[in-house]
Amino acid sequence: MEELAIKLNAEGIQKRVISPGKGDLPVFPDGTKVKFHYRTTLCDGTLLDDSRSMGGQSRPMELILGKKFKLPVWERVIITMRPGEVAEFTCDTKHTALYPLVSQSLRNISVGKDPLEGQRHCCGIAQIHSHHSLGHHDLDHLQARPQPLVFALELLEVLIPGSFRLDTWAMTDEEKLEAVPLIHEEGNKLYRQGEISAAAEKYHNAIACLKNLQMKERPGDESWFQLDHMITPLLLNYCQCRLIEGQYYEVLDHCSSILYKHEDNVKAYFKRGKAHAAVWNETEARADFAKVVELDPSLASSVARELRLMEERIREKQKEEKGRYKSLFSYSGGASTAATNG
Repeated sequence: MEELAIKLNAEGIQKRVISPGKGDLPVFPDGTKVKFHYRTTLCDGTLLDDSRSMGGQSRPMELILGKKFKLPVWERVIITMRPGEVAEFTCDTKHTALYPLVSQSLRNISVGKDPLEGQRHCCGIAQIHSHHSLGHHDLDHLQARPQPLVFALELLEVLIPGSFRLDTWAMTDEEKLEAVPLIHEEGNKLYRQGEISAAAEKYHNAIACLKNLQMKERPGDESWFQLDHMITPLLLNYCQCRLIEGQYYEVLDHCSSILYKHEDNVKAYFKRGKAHAAVWNETEARADFAKVVELDPSLASSVARELRLMEERIREKQKEEKGRYKSLFSYSGGASTAATNG
């Protein structure tokens, strides 16, 4: 351990063990997944990030070693730790220059945003030297004035390669293509079990895989169209989940995007018709349902049922509005009489 500390010091990293952990130091071959909590501060103790509270939740960092993570120093220090160990690492500026970009991505993820949102399409060093705001005052300050940082890490788990499924962001293009059918089926299974939110997340992950691959193709090429045809059924399944969850405007957007490219997609018309009906767009709903019957007459009975449901809801709404109008009229009339009698 003393030899390890000497090596770290030579690299501009000072380690202080807070809790030693258990067992022997693991072997960390490339492809190992490590899970750890982190707390990042300036040397004066000013807090930047804490994985136990970021985004209002406690979510440990998961890192695949050897995948060229933007902050290599985390890989360097984590391999000096035992499971359960808690340690502080004070790292020279040469190791922390890219932390503002990494922190921005982690903060985006913690609130459900795209991790690259707000980042320009240029290399990390170019972004560090630009005057582009990262959307966080503390990160802008750190970007303008790079300095040493203190990382307090707790190593929770070490998973050897092959003992876990890679997260989609860590997969090669080939691995993503192989994973999509498996993720799709997992989503279908969750949907059948009534776990709608979990199913929607699976469909969303599979779509993200394919979208990532599609971005590397030229729009209009055969490979681009092949990926697009794989995305469409996943997106329709995702829309079905969002319908159940009441996210009607999202369904309208997605179904319209499908129909822009595939004008004869019956399922997209049907789901969009249901979403229109749910948000009181009667004319648009009737037009979509009419298109469904035109394209597939066998669905006439299903369309008729949806139209009856919509008409019943409209009648109920009109009845409620009429009742509110009468109550308001009665109240106004009573108030006028009282004023007159007074």
